[in-house]
Amino acid sequence: MVTIKEIARKAGYSPTTVSRLLNGDPRLSLPRSTQQKIIKVSEELGYVARNKRVTWPRDIAILDTSSSAETLEDSYFDALKETAATVMKKYRMRSTVFTRVDDLIADGSDLDGFISIEAANFNGDELNALHEGIPYGVFLDTNPAPTLFDSAQPDFNQIILDALDQFQAAGMKRIGFIGGIGRIMGFHEYPEDPRSLAFRNWTNRLGIDTDRDGLIYASGPFSTSNGRALGEKVVADLRGSLPDAFIVAADTLAVGVLQAFASAGILVPRDVSLVSINDLPIAQYTSPALSSYSIDQTELVETAVSLLADGLMRHREVKQHVYQTATLRVRESFTPMAKR
Repeated sequence: MVTIKEIARKAGYSPTTVSRLLNGDPRLSLPRSTQQKIIKVSEELGYVARNKRVTWPRDIAILDTSSSAETLEDSYFDALKETAATVMKKYRMRSTVFTRVDDLIADGSDLDGFISIEAANFNGDELNALHEGIPYGVFLDTNPAPTLFDSAQPDFNQIILDALDQFQAAGMKRIGFIGGIGRIMGFHEYPEDPRSLAFRNWTNRLGIDTDRDGLIYASGPFSTSNGRALGEKVVADLRGSLPDAFIVAADTLAVGVLQAFASAGILVPRDVSLVSINDLPIAQYTSPALSSYSIDQTELVETAVSLLADGLMRHREVKQHVYQTATLRVRESFTPMAKR
């Protein structure tokens, strides 16, 4: 078994310094070059800490490429960025925020990895350049390059299926979908967001006919203004034949949908029920309050940090993708059947 003394002797530092670093002493302050040398030697010798939970001090980038001008649309990613900073501080990782991928690549030699908060419209060349400069990164919420980087994402497929199950258990048969166009990009451009893809897949498998009735409204950005526009289109198309319920892809859209329905005299949930996704704070204060799937952002970031640390320590080349479940926060826009 490799000992601290052996690592100290080969690295050229005292056993006390090596021990404090390898066991994550937050009071220890060492130059980055010293940390890297000790860590490299420990890895070369195959050292394994006794507690097996060593978190190496690392310099990590938070890539935040959000560009929306709408405050409500940004709030989910703003909260995610704050959560990322808090969690990384907990693990004694030093974080720097970058808003441009070019700047991140330029500073890549001073960084060990990155966590991306909101994926911009990266193209294949940018993603390849990012991977060449910083091989270890984790994308949150979506992943434009799953063969190059790890990801921690909400399980939208399971969320949509659960919402359909909840509606059907409540006796609802005609179910529609309101969503936007997502930002899945990189090496392939996808015409649909994962939530609408999941909705089409599961309604087909469950025998719910949505295409014949024209119950899918998925276009435009994930903004309140677009939600209102889509809600107005629903009113114009389906005023006399509303479905029993709608799944709305995000709270930002749902706020606009509720505005459109209220202006047209359509009452939720009397005339149509709604379930949304994200559970932003605004969901509690809409009229009626939104039943929405809550995504645990702290757990999402914790998973991302674990993936990044694992990739760095093991020099892992195989990419991993973790999908996280969500919990329905029941409010006024839809009440599930009570479980027996």
